[in-house]
Amino acid sequence: MNNYKISVKEWQEKTNAIGLKATAGRYGGTYAHPDIAFEFGMWISQEFKIYLIKEYQRLKLDENHRLNLEWNLQRTLAKVNYRIHTDAIKEKIIPPEITPQQATSIYASEADLLNVALFGKTAAQWRNENPDADGNVRDAAALEQLVVLSNLESINALLIHQGLPQGERLRQLNAIAITQLKSLLGYKQIAKLK
Repeated sequence: MNNYKISVKEWQEKTNAIGLKATAGRYGGTYAHPDIAFEFGMWISQEFKIYLIKEYQRLKLDENHRLNLEWNLQRTLAKVNYRIHTDAIKEKIIPPEITPQQATSIYASEADLLNVALFGKTAAQWRNENPDADGNVRDAAALEQLVVLSNLESINALLIHQGLPQGERLRQLNAIAITQLKSLLGYKQIAKLK
């Protein structure tokens, strides 16, 4: 019960408490580990307890909002780089005077080139494996994968401009994806975003 009275010094002496310290004198005071201090404050005051709960909830909402923004930023960046990628396809791969269906087929083929390089499967294969999922393979991607995808789009655009055939580009892009994912999976800043 919070009406029981015992001094911190007595508590420390009787229980050999750690994480709690009381010193007397002009510059003395009571010091506690933050976990102990919060628990003590909640024990003494219901208002403080409600305040801590509300503040924790607010911070979690804010954290979730920031994480969502980071994921959306990476997804948007991947979409912007995809534009660079499709422009390179348009300039270097699509011959003049083809039908819109032929152009769509070429764009899809190049998009799947990136999907295979990064995810190891085409968009259609992913959809077949995940029939109940919302969106596509890129919508389900982890933050690290979106970062690498964005890089692969730019690199593939460069490789297209250099005239490399699709098979060679796939081998290079896959090697780059593996290297970059290995690097990012150990990167603490990315882990903090999760």
